[in-house]
Amino acid sequence: MDTDGMTEIAKGAEGSVYRTTFLGRSAIAKVRSPKGYRIPELDRKIRNQRIRSEARLVREARRAGIRTPVIYYADTETGTLVMEDVGGETVKHHLDEHPEDASRICREIGRNIAMMHNAGIAHGDLTTSNMIIAGDGRICIIDFSMGASLVETEDMGVDIRLLERAFSSAHPKLGEAYKELIGSYCETKTCPDQVMDKVQEIKDRGRYT
Repeated sequence: MDTDGMTEIAKGAEGSVYRTTFLGRSAIAKVRSPKGYRIPELDRKIRNQRIRSEARLVREARRAGIRTPVIYYADTETGTLVMEDVGGETVKHHLDEHPEDASRICREIGRNIAMMHNAGIAHGDLTTSNMIIAGDGRICIIDFSMGASLVETEDMGVDIRLLERAFSSAHPKLGEAYKELIGSYCETKTCPDQVMDKVQEIKDRGRYT
């Protein structure tokens, strides 16, 4: 995809994220960069699969009632995903600036993750940087590039463990709010004890390896 005229707003190992327009609307374009160390045909196949997978997961999560960006366009040839610009700010930034909102926000996060898991979807990279308080006030979950569907309890446990570590690192003073997040998750999640037992098992593995 020609990125001339687009504004790069983030860059990672897999590619770059740009602010652009699509049919007259503000949009976000995620462009997966070719990897020179891979055989070109294999590289195209991998990027194609990952773009298709991410677009599908975003749509599945949205159907499950989770606020995600609307997908406008997926170009598997160039490895580009164009989606709604939801506006707003990351949950991380908001919690840093307004810790008094932590209880309400964390309960909403817990409900959203439970709904996602109930739909058989794991995010794979749950952090407060991958959640946005959108212009409509709802929490929008973004970046499903590490996600999967038809997942097992193990994948859900990994999601929760990753989020727990993200909170302890980025929001060390919000331990009580994180407990509310887990409480909200358990209220909404089907068979939550199985997931929480798996989280403890994952912790124990890390402790003894």
